[in-house]
Amino acid sequence: MISESQPNKRGVARFRTKLLAAMMLVVSAMTVSGLYLAQRKIMADAGRDLQQNFQAELSSLDKVQELRRAALAERCSVLASRSRIHAALEDNALDLLYPSAKDELRDLMEEEEPSPERAAASLHAKFYRFLDATGAVLSPTNPRDVGELNPKAEVQLALKKLPETQQIGYIWENADAAYEIVDEVVAVPIFSTETGNVISALVVGFKPFELIGKGAGAGTKSGIWVNGQLHIPSLSKSAQAALGSEIAKAITNSASEQNNFAVTVNGAPQLLFYKRLNPSSLFPPAYEIRVYPLADSMAQLHRLRWQIGGASVLLLLGGLIASQFVAARLSLPVEKLAVDSEKDRAERERAETALASTSEKLKRSTRYSADASHQLKSPVTVLRVGLEGLLHRDGFKPEIYEELSTLLHHTHRLTGVIDDLLLLSRMDAGHLEVESNPVNLSQIIEEWLDDLGALPDSPEVKIEKQFPADLCIAGEKRYTSLIVQNLLENARKYNRPGGLIRVTAVWSNGEVVLTVGNTGYPIARDAQEHIFERFHRGGTGSHISGHGLGLNLARKLARLHDGDLRLVRSEDDWTEFEARFLIATQTSDGASQTT
Repeated sequence: MISESQPNKRGVARFRTKLLAAMMLVVSAMTVSGLYLAQRKIMADAGRDLQQNFQAELSSLDKVQELRRAALAERCSVLASRSRIHAALEDNALDLLYPSAKDELRDLMEEEEPSPERAAASLHAKFYRFLDATGAVLSPTNPRDVGELNPKAEVQLALKKLPETQQIGYIWENADAAYEIVDEVVAVPIFSTETGNVISALVVGFKPFELIGKGAGAGTKSGIWVNGQLHIPSLSKSAQAALGSEIAKAITNSASEQNNFAVTVNGAPQLLFYKRLNPSSLFPPAYEIRVYPLADSMAQLHRLRWQIGGASVLLLLGGLIASQFVAARLSLPVEKLAVDSEKDRAERERAETALASTSEKLKRSTRYSADASHQLKSPVTVLRVGLEGLLHRDGFKPEIYEELSTLLHHTHRLTGVIDDLLLLSRMDAGHLEVESNPVNLSQIIEEWLDDLGALPDSPEVKIEKQFPADLCIAGEKRYTSLIVQNLLENARKYNRPGGLIRVTAVWSNGEVVLTVGNTGYPIARDAQEHIFERFHRGGTGSHISGHGLGLNLARKLARLHDGDLRLVRSEDDWTEFEARFLIATQTSDGASQTT
Protein backbone atom coordinates (compact mmCIF):
# COMPACT_ATOMS: atom_id res chain seq x y z
CA MET A 1 0.00 0.00 0.00
CA ILE A 2 1.27 3.52 -0.85
CA SER A 3 2.29 5.62 2.16
CA GLU A 4 0.21 8.78 2.79
CA SER A 5 3.41 10.84 3.38
CA GLN A 6 4.80 9.91 -0.04
CA PRO A 7 2.23 10.76 -2.73
CA ASN A 8 2.69 9.65 -6.30
CA LYS A 9 4.78 12.58 -7.61
CA ARG A 10 5.22 10.90 -10.99
CA GLY A 11 1.45 10.84 -11.45
CA VAL A 12 1.19 14.53 -10.49
CA ALA A 13 3.87 15.40 -13.06
CA ARG A 14 1.96 13.50 -15.72
CA PHE A 15 -1.15 15.43 -14.73
CA ARG A 16 0.67 18.75 -15.18
CA THR A 17 1.94 17.70 -18.60
CA LYS A 18 -1.52 16.58 -19.72
CA LEU A 19 -3.07 19.81 -18.45
CA LEU A 20 -0.49 21.89 -20.33
CA ALA A 21 -1.03 19.90 -23.54
CA ALA A 22 -4.81 20.20 -23.22
CA MET A 23 -4.66 23.97 -22.78
CA MET A 24 -2.32 24.33 -25.76
CA LEU A 25 -4.65 22.23 -27.89
CA VAL A 26 -7.63 24.35 -26.83
CA VAL A 27 -5.81 27.58 -27.67
CA SER A 28 -4.62 26.18 -31.02
CA ALA A 29 -8.13 25.03 -31.88
CA MET A 30 -9.52 28.45 -31.00
CA THR A 31 -6.88 30.11 -33.20
CA VAL A 32 -7.56 27.92 -36.21
CA SER A 33 -11.31 28.33 -35.77
CA GLY A 34 -10.90 32.11 -35.52
CA LEU A 35 -8.87 32.24 -38.72
CA TYR A 36 -11.36 30.06 -40.57
CA LEU A 37 -14.42 31.97 -39.39
CA ALA A 38 -12.79 35.34 -40.07
CA GLN A 39 -11.88 34.27 -43.60
CA ARG A 40 -15.40 33.05 -44.24
CA LYS A 41 -16.88 36.27 -42.87
CA ILE A 42 -14.65 38.49 -45.01
CA MET A 43 -15.41 36.53 -48.17
CA ALA A 44 -19.12 36.42 -47.38
CA ASP A 45 -19.22 40.16 -46.63
CA ALA A 46 -17.31 40.98 -49.81
CA GLY A 47 -19.56 38.76 -51.90
CA ARG A 48 -22.69 40.23 -50.33
CA ASP A 49 -21.52 43.81 -50.87
CA LEU A 50 -20.61 43.13 -54.48
CA GLN A 51 -23.89 41.31 -55.05
CA GLN A 52 -25.85 44.26 -53.67
CA ASN A 53 -23.86 46.65 -55.86
CA PHE A 54 -24.46 44.50 -58.92
CA GLN A 55 -28.19 44.19 -58.21
CA ALA A 56 -28.53 47.94 -57.64
CA GLU A 57 -26.85 48.69 -60.98
CA LEU A 58 -29.00 46.13 -62.78
CA SER A 59 -32.06 47.67 -61.22
CA SER A 60 -31.03 51.06 -62.63
CA LEU A 61 -30.46 49.44 -66.02
CA ASP A 62 -33.91 47.83 -65.93
CA LYS A 63 -35.55 51.19 -65.23
CA VAL A 64 -33.70 52.86 -68.13
CA GLN A 65 -34.55 50.03 -70.49
CA GLU A 66 -38.20 50.11 -69.43
CA LEU A 67 -38.33 53.81 -70.30
CA ARG A 68 -36.65 53.17 -73.66
CA ARG A 69 -38.96 50.22 -74.49
CA ALA A 70 -42.10 52.12 -73.48
CA ALA A 71 -41.13 55.05 -75.73
CA LEU A 72 -40.30 52.67 -78.56
CA ALA A 73 -43.62 50.82 -78.17
CA GLU A 74 -45.44 54.11 -78.43
CA ARG A 75 -43.47 55.03 -81.58
CA CYS A 76 -44.30 51.68 -83.16
CA SER A 77 -47.97 52.00 -82.34
CA VAL A 78 -48.02 55.38 -84.07
CA LEU A 79 -46.08 53.90 -86.96
CA ALA A 80 -48.44 50.94 -87.36
CA SER A 81 -51.43 53.30 -87.40
CA ARG A 82 -50.10 55.13 -90.46
CA SER A 83 -52.22 54.16 -93.41
CA ARG A 84 -49.32 53.87 -95.86
CA ILE A 85 -47.32 51.51 -93.63
CA HIS A 86 -50.44 49.59 -92.72
CA ALA A 87 -51.42 49.28 -96.37
CA ALA A 88 -47.89 48.22 -97.36
CA LEU A 89 -47.95 45.42 -94.78
CA GLU A 90 -51.49 44.15 -95.36
CA ASP A 91 -51.43 44.57 -99.17
CA ASN A 92 -47.99 42.98 -99.38
CA ALA A 93 -46.60 46.15 -101.01
CA LEU A 94 -43.25 45.61 -99.32
CA ASP A 95 -41.40 47.87 -101.75
CA LEU A 96 -43.28 50.81 -100.19
CA LEU A 97 -42.71 49.69 -96.57
CA TYR A 98 -39.26 51.08 -95.83
CA PRO A 99 -39.77 54.37 -97.77
CA SER A 100 -43.01 54.92 -95.85
CA ALA A 101 -41.32 54.21 -92.51
CA LYS A 102 -38.32 56.42 -93.30
CA ASP A 103 -40.11 59.65 -92.51
CA GLU A 104 -41.76 58.22 -89.37
CA LEU A 105 -38.46 56.99 -87.88
CA ARG A 106 -36.27 59.79 -89.23
CA ASP A 107 -35.83 61.47 -85.81
CA LEU A 108 -34.98 58.06 -84.28
CA MET A 109 -32.25 57.36 -86.77
CA GLU A 110 -30.86 60.84 -87.53
CA GLU A 111 -30.61 62.00 -83.94
CA GLU A 112 -27.01 62.63 -82.95
CA GLU A 113 -25.42 59.93 -80.83
CA PRO A 114 -25.80 61.03 -77.19
CA SER A 115 -23.04 61.52 -74.70
CA PRO A 116 -22.61 58.86 -72.00
CA GLU A 117 -24.38 61.14 -69.50
CA ARG A 118 -27.52 61.29 -71.76
CA ALA A 119 -27.40 57.74 -73.06
CA ALA A 120 -29.95 56.53 -70.52
CA ALA A 121 -32.66 58.92 -71.69
CA SER A 122 -31.84 58.71 -75.42
CA LEU A 123 -33.70 56.75 -78.12
CA HIS A 124 -30.98 57.03 -80.73
CA ALA A 125 -31.15 53.88 -82.89
CA LYS A 126 -28.40 52.35 -84.98
CA PHE A 127 -30.72 50.45 -87.33
CA TYR A 128 -34.20 49.04 -87.74
CA ARG A 129 -35.78 46.23 -89.77
CA PHE A 130 -39.27 44.82 -90.39
CA LEU A 131 -40.13 41.10 -90.11
CA ASP A 132 -42.59 39.36 -92.38
CA ALA A 133 -45.43 37.08 -91.30
CA THR A 134 -43.00 34.14 -90.79
CA GLY A 135 -40.53 36.12 -88.67
CA ALA A 136 -37.93 36.49 -91.45
CA VAL A 137 -36.17 39.82 -92.03
CA LEU A 138 -37.49 42.01 -94.84
CA SER A 139 -34.39 43.37 -96.55
CA PRO A 140 -34.45 47.17 -97.12
CA THR A 141 -33.95 48.68 -100.60
CA ASN A 142 -31.56 51.30 -99.27
CA PRO A 143 -29.67 50.05 -96.14
CA ARG A 144 -28.17 53.47 -95.50
CA ASP A 145 -31.60 54.86 -94.63
CA VAL A 146 -32.33 52.15 -92.03
CA GLY A 147 -28.82 51.49 -90.73
CA GLU A 148 -26.30 49.25 -92.40
CA LEU A 149 -25.71 45.71 -91.10
CA ASN A 150 -23.57 42.91 -92.42
CA PRO A 151 -25.47 39.80 -93.56
CA LYS A 152 -24.43 37.72 -90.50
CA ALA A 153 -25.75 40.33 -88.10
CA GLU A 154 -28.98 40.79 -90.09
CA VAL A 155 -29.70 37.06 -89.95
CA GLN A 156 -29.62 37.22 -86.13
CA LEU A 157 -32.66 39.54 -86.18
CA ALA A 158 -34.96 36.82 -87.54
CA LEU A 159 -37.39 35.01 -85.20
CA LYS A 160 -39.08 31.64 -85.49
CA LYS A 161 -42.45 33.35 -85.19
CA LEU A 162 -43.83 36.86 -84.81
CA PRO A 163 -43.93 37.99 -81.18
CA GLU A 164 -47.13 39.15 -79.51
CA THR A 165 -45.23 41.17 -76.92
CA GLN A 166 -42.00 43.14 -76.88
CA GLN A 167 -38.89 40.98 -77.17
CA ILE A 168 -35.36 41.90 -76.08
CA GLY A 169 -32.26 40.43 -77.67
CA TYR A 170 -28.59 40.99 -78.37
CA ILE A 171 -26.70 40.34 -81.63
CA TRP A 172 -23.06 40.24 -82.70
CA GLU A 173 -21.93 42.77 -85.28
CA ASN A 174 -18.48 42.17 -86.75
CA ALA A 175 -17.19 45.59 -87.71
CA ASP A 176 -13.86 44.11 -88.70
CA ALA A 177 -11.81 41.04 -87.85
CA ALA A 178 -10.17 42.62 -84.84
CA TYR A 179 -13.14 44.31 -83.24
CA GLU A 180 -16.63 43.01 -82.49
CA ILE A 181 -19.72 44.94 -81.42
CA VAL A 182 -22.78 43.73 -79.50
CA ASP A 183 -26.06 45.54 -80.22
CA GLU A 184 -29.21 45.51 -78.14
CA VAL A 185 -32.37 44.95 -80.21
CA VAL A 186 -36.04 45.45 -79.30
CA ALA A 187 -38.72 43.67 -81.33
CA VAL A 188 -42.18 45.31 -81.16
CA PRO A 189 -45.21 43.55 -82.69
CA ILE A 190 -47.44 45.37 -85.23
CA PHE A 191 -51.14 44.36 -85.15
CA SER A 192 -53.69 44.48 -87.96
CA THR A 193 -56.37 47.13 -87.47
CA GLU A 194 -58.94 44.81 -89.06
CA THR A 195 -58.29 41.38 -87.51
CA GLY A 196 -56.17 42.30 -84.50
CA ASN A 197 -53.60 39.64 -85.44
CA VAL A 198 -49.84 40.23 -85.55
CA ILE A 199 -48.89 40.96 -89.15
CA SER A 200 -45.32 42.15 -88.69
CA ALA A 201 -42.72 43.26 -86.17
CA LEU A 202 -40.35 46.19 -86.00
CA VAL A 203 -36.85 45.35 -84.76
CA VAL A 204 -34.79 48.35 -83.61
CA GLY A 205 -31.12 48.15 -82.68
CA PHE A 206 -29.36 50.29 -80.05
CA LYS A 207 -25.98 50.53 -78.53
CA PRO A 208 -26.20 48.58 -75.23
CA PHE A 209 -26.46 50.67 -72.13
CA GLU A 210 -23.24 50.12 -70.19
CA LEU A 211 -23.26 49.59 -66.47
CA ILE A 212 -21.03 52.17 -64.81
CA GLY A 213 -21.44 51.50 -61.07
CA LYS A 214 -20.54 54.16 -58.59
CA GLY A 215 -19.26 51.52 -56.21
CA ALA A 216 -17.19 49.66 -58.77
CA GLY A 217 -13.53 49.72 -57.91
CA ALA A 218 -10.48 49.78 -60.11
CA GLY A 219 -10.21 46.74 -62.31
CA THR A 220 -13.95 46.07 -62.41
CA LYS A 221 -15.06 44.85 -65.84
CA SER A 222 -18.55 44.47 -67.33
CA GLY A 223 -19.85 42.93 -70.52
CA ILE A 224 -22.47 40.74 -72.17
CA TRP A 225 -22.57 36.96 -72.76
CA VAL A 226 -24.74 35.86 -75.70
CA ASN A 227 -24.73 32.93 -78.14
CA GLY A 228 -22.02 31.22 -76.13
CA GLN A 229 -19.62 34.15 -76.51
CA LEU A 230 -18.45 36.73 -74.02
CA HIS A 231 -18.05 40.38 -74.99
CA ILE A 232 -15.83 42.34 -72.58
CA PRO A 233 -13.67 44.73 -74.70
CA SER A 234 -11.23 45.39 -71.85
CA LEU A 235 -10.19 41.70 -71.80
CA SER A 236 -8.06 39.86 -74.31
CA LYS A 237 -9.60 37.37 -76.70
CA SER A 238 -8.05 34.41 -74.87
CA ALA A 239 -9.30 35.65 -71.49
CA GLN A 240 -12.78 36.20 -72.92
CA ALA A 241 -12.82 32.71 -74.41
CA ALA A 242 -11.73 31.11 -71.12
CA LEU A 243 -14.29 33.06 -69.07
CA GLY A 244 -16.98 32.37 -71.66
CA SER A 245 -16.56 28.59 -71.31
CA GLU A 246 -16.78 28.85 -67.51
CA ILE A 247 -19.91 31.01 -67.76
CA ALA A 248 -21.48 28.51 -70.16
CA LYS A 249 -20.83 25.66 -67.68
CA ALA A 250 -22.24 27.66 -64.78
CA ILE A 251 -25.40 28.61 -66.71
CA THR A 252 -25.89 25.03 -67.93
CA ASN A 253 -25.50 23.51 -64.44
CA SER A 254 -27.69 26.09 -62.67
CA ALA A 255 -31.45 26.53 -62.90
CA SER A 256 -31.21 30.09 -61.61
CA GLU A 257 -31.06 33.06 -63.98
CA GLN A 258 -28.52 34.80 -61.77
CA ASN A 259 -25.58 33.60 -59.71
CA ASN A 260 -21.94 34.26 -58.91
CA PHE A 261 -18.74 32.25 -58.66
CA ALA A 262 -15.00 32.77 -58.25
CA VAL A 263 -12.75 32.90 -61.31
CA THR A 264 -9.13 33.69 -62.13
CA VAL A 265 -8.37 36.38 -64.69
CA ASN A 266 -4.76 36.97 -65.71
CA GLY A 267 -3.61 35.13 -62.58
CA ALA A 268 -5.66 37.31 -60.21
CA PRO A 269 -8.72 36.10 -58.21
CA GLN A 270 -11.99 37.66 -59.32
CA LEU A 271 -15.67 37.30 -58.39
CA LEU A 272 -17.96 36.97 -61.42
CA PHE A 273 -21.69 37.82 -61.31
CA TYR A 274 -24.17 37.13 -64.07
CA LYS A 275 -27.88 37.82 -64.58
CA ARG A 276 -30.08 37.25 -67.60
CA LEU A 277 -31.08 40.42 -69.43
CA ASN A 278 -33.94 39.04 -71.56
CA PRO A 279 -35.91 36.41 -69.64
CA SER A 280 -38.68 34.63 -71.63
CA SER A 281 -37.46 36.23 -74.88
CA LEU A 282 -37.67 34.68 -78.35
CA PHE A 283 -34.13 35.90 -78.95
CA PRO A 284 -31.20 33.81 -77.66
CA PRO A 285 -30.57 34.28 -73.91
CA ALA A 286 -28.19 37.08 -73.01
CA TYR A 287 -26.55 37.73 -69.66
CA GLU A 288 -25.09 40.84 -68.07
CA ILE A 289 -21.59 39.98 -66.78
CA ARG A 290 -19.67 41.83 -64.08
CA VAL A 291 -16.21 40.76 -62.89
CA TYR A 292 -15.00 42.24 -59.61
CA PRO A 293 -11.35 42.00 -58.48
CA LEU A 294 -10.78 40.47 -55.04
CA ALA A 295 -7.40 42.02 -54.45
CA ASP A 296 -8.66 44.39 -51.75
CA SER A 297 -10.56 41.60 -49.96
CA MET A 298 -7.56 39.28 -50.13
CA ALA A 299 -5.32 42.03 -48.77
CA GLN A 300 -7.75 42.62 -45.93
CA LEU A 301 -7.85 38.87 -45.26
CA HIS A 302 -4.04 38.74 -45.29
CA ARG A 303 -3.86 41.58 -42.75
CA LEU A 304 -6.46 39.90 -40.58
CA ARG A 305 -4.53 36.63 -40.67
CA TRP A 306 -1.42 38.41 -39.43
CA GLN A 307 -3.43 40.11 -36.70
CA ILE A 308 -5.04 36.89 -35.56
CA GLY A 309 -1.69 35.06 -35.84
CA GLY A 310 -0.03 37.66 -33.60
CA ALA A 311 -2.88 37.49 -31.12
CA SER A 312 -2.67 33.69 -31.21
CA VAL A 313 1.04 33.74 -30.36
CA LEU A 314 0.31 35.99 -27.41
CA LEU A 315 -2.57 33.74 -26.42
CA LEU A 316 -0.37 30.67 -26.63
CA LEU A 317 2.27 32.29 -24.44
CA GLY A 318 -0.40 33.38 -21.99
CA GLY A 319 -1.88 29.88 -22.03
CA LEU A 320 1.54 28.36 -21.33
CA ILE A 321 2.08 30.64 -18.34
CA ALA A 322 -1.47 30.15 -17.11
CA SER A 323 -1.27 26.36 -17.48
CA GLN A 324 1.93 26.26 -15.43
CA PHE A 325 0.28 28.38 -12.74
CA VAL A 326 -2.92 26.32 -12.76
CA ALA A 327 -0.99 23.05 -12.70
CA ALA A 328 1.00 24.23 -9.70
CA ARG A 329 -2.17 25.29 -7.88
CA LEU A 330 -3.94 22.06 -8.72
CA SER A 331 -1.05 19.79 -7.78
CA LEU A 332 -1.81 19.85 -4.05
CA PRO A 333 -5.47 18.75 -4.46
CA VAL A 334 -4.33 16.14 -6.96
CA GLU A 335 -1.76 14.78 -4.51
CA LYS A 336 -4.42 14.64 -1.80
CA LEU A 337 -6.80 13.03 -4.25
CA ALA A 338 -4.20 10.37 -5.06
CA VAL A 339 -3.73 9.57 -1.37
CA ASP A 340 -7.48 9.53 -0.71
CA SER A 341 -8.03 7.40 -3.78
CA GLU A 342 -5.52 4.86 -2.54
CA LYS A 343 -7.15 4.85 0.89
CA ASP A 344 -10.58 4.43 -0.66
CA ARG A 345 -9.32 1.58 -2.80
CA ALA A 346 -7.91 -0.19 0.23
CA GLU A 347 -11.15 0.37 2.17
CA ARG A 348 -13.18 -0.83 -0.80
CA GLU A 349 -11.10 -3.99 -1.00
CA ARG A 350 -11.64 -4.59 2.73
CA ALA A 351 -15.36 -3.94 2.32
CA GLU A 352 -15.56 -6.31 -0.64
CA THR A 353 -13.72 -8.96 1.35
CA ALA A 354 -16.07 -8.46 4.29
CA LEU A 355 -19.08 -8.56 1.98
CA ALA A 356 -17.87 -11.78 0.38
CA SER A 357 -17.30 -13.25 3.84
CA THR A 358 -20.74 -12.16 5.01
CA SER A 359 -22.35 -13.53 1.85
CA GLU A 360 -20.61 -16.85 2.41
CA LYS A 361 -21.77 -16.89 6.03
CA LEU A 362 -25.33 -16.19 4.92
CA LYS A 363 -25.15 -19.02 2.43
CA ARG A 364 -23.80 -21.35 5.12
CA SER A 365 -26.51 -20.15 7.52
CA THR A 366 -29.19 -20.81 4.91
CA ARG A 367 -27.81 -24.26 4.22
CA TYR A 368 -27.54 -24.92 7.95
CA SER A 369 -31.13 -23.79 8.55
CA ALA A 370 -32.39 -26.01 5.77
CA ASP A 371 -30.28 -28.99 6.90
CA ALA A 372 -31.28 -28.53 10.53
CA SER A 373 -34.95 -28.27 9.60
CA HIS A 374 -34.73 -31.45 7.56
CA GLN A 375 -32.90 -33.23 10.35
CA LEU A 376 -35.45 -32.10 12.98
CA LYS A 377 -38.52 -32.97 10.94
CA SER A 378 -38.07 -36.75 11.14
CA PRO A 379 -37.64 -37.10 14.96
CA VAL A 380 -40.44 -34.60 15.60
CA THR A 381 -42.72 -36.61 13.32
CA VAL A 382 -41.82 -39.82 15.22
CA LEU A 383 -42.48 -38.04 18.53
CA ARG A 384 -45.86 -36.75 17.34
CA VAL A 385 -46.94 -40.19 16.13
CA GLY A 386 -45.85 -41.76 19.44
CA LEU A 387 -47.79 -39.21 21.49
CA GLU A 388 -50.88 -39.72 19.37
CA GLY A 389 -50.56 -43.49 19.93
CA LEU A 390 -50.29 -43.04 23.69
CA LEU A 391 -53.39 -40.82 23.76
CA HIS A 392 -55.39 -43.61 22.15
CA ARG A 393 -54.44 -46.13 24.88
CA ASP A 394 -56.56 -46.75 27.96
CA GLY A 395 -55.52 -47.05 31.58
CA PHE A 396 -53.68 -43.79 32.11
CA LYS A 397 -54.62 -41.36 34.81
CA PRO A 398 -56.40 -38.15 33.72
CA GLU A 399 -53.40 -36.01 34.52
CA ILE A 400 -51.29 -38.23 32.23
CA TYR A 401 -53.71 -37.69 29.34
CA GLU A 402 -53.58 -33.93 29.98
CA GLU A 403 -49.81 -33.95 29.95
CA LEU A 404 -49.73 -36.02 26.75
CA SER A 405 -52.17 -33.55 25.07
CA THR A 406 -49.92 -30.64 26.01
CA LEU A 407 -46.86 -32.40 24.61
CA LEU A 408 -48.74 -33.23 21.38
CA HIS A 409 -49.77 -29.57 21.03
CA HIS A 410 -46.14 -28.47 21.35
CA THR A 411 -45.00 -31.02 18.77
CA HIS A 412 -47.56 -29.57 16.34
CA ARG A 413 -46.14 -26.10 17.05
CA LEU A 414 -42.61 -27.40 16.53
CA THR A 415 -43.67 -28.99 13.24
CA GLY A 416 -45.10 -25.63 12.12
CA VAL A 417 -41.83 -23.86 13.03
CA ILE A 418 -39.81 -26.44 11.07
CA ASP A 419 -42.10 -26.10 8.04
CA ASP A 420 -41.79 -22.31 8.17
CA LEU A 421 -38.00 -22.51 8.44
CA LEU A 422 -37.82 -24.86 5.46
CA LEU A 423 -40.04 -22.54 3.43
CA LEU A 424 -37.96 -19.50 4.39
CA SER A 425 -34.76 -21.35 3.50
CA ARG A 426 -36.10 -22.13 0.04
CA MET A 427 -37.10 -18.48 -0.45
CA ASP A 428 -33.71 -17.22 0.79
CA ALA A 429 -31.97 -19.54 -1.67
CA GLY A 430 -34.27 -18.38 -4.51
CA HIS A 431 -35.61 -21.90 -5.11
CA LEU A 432 -39.27 -21.17 -4.42
CA GLU A 433 -41.39 -20.49 -7.50
CA VAL A 434 -45.07 -19.55 -7.25
CA GLU A 435 -47.49 -20.70 -9.91
CA SER A 436 -50.08 -18.14 -10.97
CA ASN A 437 -53.49 -19.83 -10.91
CA PRO A 438 -56.97 -18.54 -10.03
CA VAL A 439 -57.49 -18.89 -6.26
CA ASN A 440 -60.83 -18.27 -4.48
CA LEU A 441 -59.74 -15.92 -1.71
CA SER A 442 -63.25 -15.69 -0.25
CA GLN A 443 -63.33 -19.47 0.33
CA ILE A 444 -59.91 -19.47 2.03
CA ILE A 445 -60.96 -16.66 4.39
CA GLU A 446 -64.19 -18.48 5.31
CA GLU A 447 -62.31 -21.72 6.05
CA TRP A 448 -59.80 -20.03 8.36
CA LEU A 449 -62.49 -18.03 10.13
CA ASP A 450 -64.25 -21.35 10.93
CA ASP A 451 -60.99 -22.74 12.35
CA LEU A 452 -60.25 -19.74 14.62
CA GLY A 453 -62.16 -21.27 17.51
CA ALA A 454 -59.81 -24.24 17.57
CA LEU A 455 -56.87 -22.12 18.71
CA PRO A 456 -56.00 -22.88 22.36
CA ASP A 457 -56.32 -20.18 25.02
CA SER A 458 -57.94 -17.75 22.52
CA PRO A 459 -60.34 -15.10 23.87
CA GLU A 460 -63.95 -14.89 22.75
CA VAL A 461 -64.22 -12.18 20.08
CA LYS A 462 -66.79 -10.88 17.63
CA ILE A 463 -66.06 -11.36 13.92
CA GLU A 464 -67.21 -8.93 11.20
CA LYS A 465 -66.62 -9.78 7.58
CA GLN A 466 -67.38 -8.04 4.31
CA PHE A 467 -66.19 -9.37 0.95
CA PRO A 468 -67.72 -10.83 -2.26
CA ALA A 469 -68.56 -14.53 -2.37
CA ASP A 470 -66.26 -15.35 -5.32
CA LEU A 471 -63.23 -13.10 -4.99
CA CYS A 472 -60.54 -14.68 -7.22
CA ILE A 473 -56.87 -13.74 -7.07
CA ALA A 474 -53.82 -14.89 -9.02
CA GLY A 475 -51.51 -17.13 -7.01
CA GLU A 476 -50.95 -20.55 -5.45
CA LYS A 477 -53.60 -21.73 -2.97
CA ARG A 478 -51.19 -23.27 -0.46
CA TYR A 479 -49.10 -20.13 0.00
CA THR A 480 -52.10 -17.77 -0.21
CA SER A 481 -53.70 -19.79 2.60
CA LEU A 482 -50.54 -19.34 4.73
CA ILE A 483 -50.77 -15.55 4.35
CA VAL A 484 -54.45 -15.50 5.42
CA GLN A 485 -53.74 -17.97 8.27
CA ASN A 486 -50.98 -15.81 9.77
CA LEU A 487 -53.06 -12.63 9.63
CA LEU A 488 -56.18 -14.22 11.18
CA GLU A 489 -54.24 -16.15 13.86
CA ASN A 490 -52.42 -12.97 14.91
CA ALA A 491 -55.73 -11.06 15.00
CA ARG A 492 -57.14 -13.73 17.32
CA LYS A 493 -54.07 -14.27 19.52
CA TYR A 494 -53.36 -10.61 20.17
CA ASN A 495 -57.01 -9.63 20.76
CA ARG A 496 -58.68 -8.97 24.10
CA PRO A 497 -61.74 -10.71 25.59
CA GLY A 498 -64.94 -9.36 24.05
CA GLY A 499 -62.95 -7.75 21.25
CA LEU A 500 -63.52 -7.52 17.50
CA ILE A 501 -61.98 -8.92 14.32
CA ARG A 502 -62.95 -7.19 11.07
CA VAL A 503 -62.09 -8.78 7.70
CA THR A 504 -62.76 -6.92 4.42
CA ALA A 505 -61.70 -7.50 0.83
CA VAL A 506 -62.35 -5.22 -2.15
CA TRP A 507 -61.18 -4.61 -5.73
CA SER A 508 -58.98 -1.49 -6.06
CA ASN A 509 -56.98 -0.28 -9.12
CA GLY A 510 -56.54 -3.73 -10.64
CA GLU A 511 -55.76 -5.43 -7.30
CA VAL A 512 -57.57 -7.24 -4.50
CA VAL A 513 -56.99 -5.53 -1.14
CA LEU A 514 -57.49 -7.73 1.95
CA THR A 515 -57.69 -5.85 5.27
CA VAL A 516 -57.59 -7.64 8.67
CA GLY A 517 -58.06 -5.50 11.79
CA ASN A 518 -58.45 -6.39 15.44
CA THR A 519 -58.83 -4.80 18.85
CA GLY A 520 -56.22 -5.27 21.57
CA TYR A 521 -53.03 -3.69 22.80
CA PRO A 522 -51.39 -1.73 19.98
CA ILE A 523 -47.88 -2.47 18.78
CA ALA A 524 -45.32 -0.12 20.32
CA ARG A 525 -44.17 2.62 17.95
CA ASP A 526 -40.50 1.71 18.24
CA ALA A 527 -41.35 -1.92 17.43
CA GLN A 528 -43.61 -1.28 14.43
CA GLU A 529 -40.74 -0.97 11.95
CA HIS A 530 -39.33 -4.34 13.11
CA ILE A 531 -42.46 -6.52 13.15
CA PHE A 532 -41.68 -8.04 9.74
CA GLU A 533 -38.17 -9.06 10.82
CA ARG A 534 -37.47 -12.72 11.42
CA PHE A 535 -37.80 -13.96 15.07
CA HIS A 536 -38.91 -10.50 16.25
CA ARG A 537 -41.61 -10.64 18.95
CA GLY A 538 -41.51 -7.23 20.59
CA GLY A 539 -44.95 -6.15 19.49
CA THR A 540 -47.81 -6.68 21.95
CA GLY A 541 -46.76 -8.90 24.79
CA SER A 542 -44.38 -11.81 25.13
CA HIS A 543 -46.79 -13.95 27.22
CA ILE A 544 -48.61 -15.01 24.02
CA SER A 545 -47.19 -18.07 22.30
CA GLY A 546 -45.43 -17.57 18.97
CA HIS A 547 -42.07 -17.95 17.27
CA GLY A 548 -41.71 -14.66 15.32
CA LEU A 549 -41.73 -16.12 11.81
CA GLY A 550 -45.34 -15.62 10.73
CA LEU A 551 -45.32 -12.00 9.53
CA ASN A 552 -41.90 -12.35 7.91
CA LEU A 553 -43.05 -15.45 6.04
CA ALA A 554 -46.39 -13.86 5.06
CA ARG A 555 -44.77 -10.73 3.60
CA LYS A 556 -42.23 -12.76 1.58
CA LEU A 557 -45.03 -14.93 0.17
CA ALA A 558 -47.15 -11.87 -0.68
CA ARG A 559 -44.27 -10.31 -2.58
CA LEU A 560 -43.63 -13.58 -4.42
CA HIS A 561 -47.24 -13.22 -5.62
CA ASP A 562 -46.37 -9.71 -6.97
CA GLY A 563 -48.32 -8.23 -4.06
CA ASP A 564 -47.36 -6.87 -0.64
CA LEU A 565 -48.20 -6.93 3.05
CA ARG A 566 -47.97 -3.89 5.31
CA LEU A 567 -49.07 -2.56 8.70
CA VAL A 568 -51.68 0.12 8.13
CA ARG A 569 -51.90 1.37 11.72
CA SER A 570 -51.70 0.20 15.32
CA GLU A 571 -53.05 2.65 17.91
CA ASP A 572 -56.01 3.32 20.23
CA ASP A 573 -57.00 -0.35 20.75
CA TRP A 574 -56.91 -1.12 17.01
CA THR A 575 -54.32 -2.86 14.79
CA GLU A 576 -54.84 -3.27 11.06
CA PHE A 577 -52.87 -5.09 8.35
CA GLU A 578 -53.34 -4.86 4.58
CA ALA A 579 -52.42 -7.50 1.96
CA ARG A 580 -52.57 -6.89 -1.80
CA PHE A 581 -52.95 -9.53 -4.55
CA LEU A 582 -53.32 -9.52 -8.33
CA ILE A 583 -56.83 -10.10 -9.71
CA ALA A 584 -57.72 -13.28 -11.62
CA THR A 585 -60.30 -12.28 -14.27
CA GLN A 586 -62.93 -14.39 -16.00
CA THR A 587 -62.61 -15.25 -19.71
CA SER A 588 -65.52 -15.28 -22.18
CA ASP A 589 -66.03 -19.06 -21.71
CA GLY A 590 -66.30 -18.71 -17.95
CA ALA A 591 -62.76 -19.83 -17.09
CA SER A 592 -60.53 -17.70 -14.87
CA GLN A 593 -57.28 -16.14 -16.01
CA THR A 594 -54.73 -13.96 -14.21
CA THR A 595 -53.95 -10.33 -14.99
